[in-house]
This record gives sequence, C-alpha cells and structure tokens, in this order.
Amino acid sequence: MSKQYRVYQVDSFTKELFKGNPAGVVANADGLTEAQMKSIARELNNSETAFILSASENTHDVWIRFFTPTIEVPVCGHATIAAHYIRSLENNLESSTVSQKTGAGILPVEILKENNDYKIVMTQGKIEFAKQFNDEMRNKIIEALNISGNYIDEKCPLQIVSTGHSKVMIGIKGQDVLDSLNPNMDALASISKEINCNGYFVFTFDTNEKDILTKGRMFAPAIGINEDPVTGNANGPLGAYLVYHKLVKPNGSKFCFKGKQGEAINRTGIVEVEVEVENELPQKVKVGGNAVVVFKTQIEM
Repeated sequence: MSKQYRVYQVDSFTKELFKGNPAGVVANADGLTEAQMKSIARELNNSETAFILSASENTHDVWIRFFTPTIEVPVCGHATIAAHYIRSLENNLESSTVSQKTGAGILPVEILKENNDYKIVMTQGKIEFAKQFNDEMRNKIIEALNISGNYIDEKCPLQIVSTGHSKVMIGIKGQDVLDSLNPNMDALASISKEINCNGYFVFTFDTNEKDILTKGRMFAPAIGINEDPVTGNANGPLGAYLVYHKLVKPNGSKFCFKGKQGEAINRTGIVEVEVEVENELPQKVKVGGNAVVVFKTQIEM
C-alpha cells in the first residue's frame, strides 16, 4: 500500500528565498526504507535532506536522519534547522526544547517562536580537536586549495575540529582571497581519504561588517558537495576552535558571534554561534538561525 510523503524545500540561515542553504525535508518519513531515503535525497539533490521519523525509544522526542545525494551523514546543521522549522510550522509549536536522535547522539534543539515565525537553535555534539597537521599535509591542503601559503593566517593552525561532523579549519587573510578561491576538488577529495575528514572550512576575519566576525566557504567534494552554501557544522566547530586557540575573548562563560557564508555563490546566509566556555576552554556549541519554505510537494511511494 502506497503512502504520501510530505516533502519541503527549505532555505536555512536566511529569511530570503533562494539564499542561505537549501535542504530537503521529508516531514513524515516513517515507513521509508534506507534505500528510499537515499533515492529521495538524490532526486532532491540538495547537499542534505532531513528525514523526520518518530522516536525509536523514550530517550528522545524525534529521530532525524540526514542524507547527501550519495551517503548518510551523522548530523547536519542547516538540515536540522530546516527540519525543526517544518515541525514547528506543521504543529504550531510554542517556544520549547526538544531532543532529537541523530547519528551524532541525542541532542537538544530549541524552538524559539518570534512574531508568528520561528528561529531554531541546535546544540551540537562533542567538541573534538585532532592533532595539528604536519608541514607536508598542511602544504598539500594549501596546494589543493590553489592558494599561496602567504595567504594563510599564521594565527590559525590548520586543524580538524568536530562537533559531530568534522571539518578542517583553514584561516586565511583577505575576503578577496576567500571570494576568488577555486580549489582542486579532486585533490581535496583524495586528501579526505588520507585524513578521514570530508569538509574544508576556509574562513577569514576580514569582513568589513561590524556585526559579522567571520566569513567562510566550505568544500566537501569527497561526499558530493563541491561547495556547501551555509554550514552549521562548520561555523559551530569554528567557534570552538577560536576559543581553544585564544583567537577571541569570551564574555565571561560565553562567546557569541555571527558567521556569514555563501556570498561567493550568491547564497548568502548567517549562522549565529554560541560557545559555552569554562576555564578558557570550549565546552558546548550551539548554532542557530532562521529559515524560509521555498515549496511543498508530495511523493507517493
């Protein structure tokens, strides 16, 4: 017997249509097989599609699985924002906190109702810092990005950081350099196999905007995403990284900032990041933002 599945296209980290980061959302995914989820994600062809499932046990309120067009990933920031935005709209939720089961563990998500609309704030997973790269691998990554080593910000060590889904942090000098990046995607994908990390987040402090601390671009060709427009699972780890390396000064027990991403590909969005700090070390990361529905449709399977 077939079932109709409610499918949305949502732009996350923006309130402007066709900006931010597009995510697919299947609002009533119970009954879909993993193979069907993969097929839907491939058909929608967003960087990630979120599948909202009923809780599998009483430890959480909702279970969400995330698929790129090629593989399942443990968690995704912008697709989490999109999924909970749709849940909030469909159920007319009040401000509340729900727990979601993901491949990165059970994580809380805050629903903030504001002027008959919603902002979504997700707590990310465990903060983990990998050992800094040796000179050979560092130079290999820089070469794959097709930039001169002179453009690397010497304050920012190249390092893998994770809050559930790891990224390589790469600080550079100059927004013009950021905007003109044209990486060798095959080389980056090949390096990903060596370092066991699929995403490369290139960022700069050169923003010329008072309320924007960083601007960034994120490349993940190894999982079929040459460039991701606006990435919660890059800006979140960046916040932890900035605190860890004392590149910013927290305000007491918190450090908050806004990161802008997507300008180079005309999909600008803003990620709001909050890092809880204890003894000058990052303890927990939250990322939040707005969303807007682009369209709704149905798939019968």
